[in-house]
Amino acid sequence: MNEPIGGDVRLLDPVHDDDESKAARWTAYLVMFLRIMAGLSMIKGLFHWALVTGIIQGPEGGFEFHSQAWQAATIFFAVIDLVAAVGLWLAAAWGAVVWLTAIVSMAAVEVLFPSVYGGHVVVVLIQALLLLSYLFLALMAARERPP
Repeated sequence: MNEPIGGDVRLLDPVHDDDESKAARWTAYLVMFLRIMAGLSMIKGLFHWALVTGIIQGPEGGFEFHSQAWQAATIFFAVIDLVAAVGLWLAAAWGAVVWLTAIVSMAAVEVLFPSVYGGHVVVVLIQALLLLSYLFLALMAARERPP
C-alpha cells in the first residue's frame, strides 16, 4: 500500500549518474550553442538597427548617405537577425532555419556583392565555421536519440 503510483522511486533521488544523464550530452551542447548564437544574433541585429536609426554612423556617414544596396542589406539583417535570435533562444526548428538563412545570406552578400559591405573573407570563414559547428552538433544530437 505504501508503493508510489509511478512505481520508480529513483525519480525522487536528487542526483543521477547513470546513462540517462549522459545520453543527452550532445543535445545539451546543441542547445547551448543555439543560445550563444541567439545572443550573437541579437547583438548583430541591434547593431544593424543602430545603423538604420543613426545611433551609430556607418563608414560613409548616416544611413541615407549609403547606397540602396547597403540600405536594403542592412534593413534585411536588422530584421532577420532579431527574428533568428528569438527562434534560436527557444531552440525552435524555425529559429535554426531563419539563422541559417541569415548566415548564408551574409556570406553571399560578402562574396557575391563585395561593394555592399566590403567583401571580407574573414566574415565568410566565420560564417562557414558557425555553419559547420551547427551541423556537427545537430548530427551528434540526432545520433543520441533512440530510434
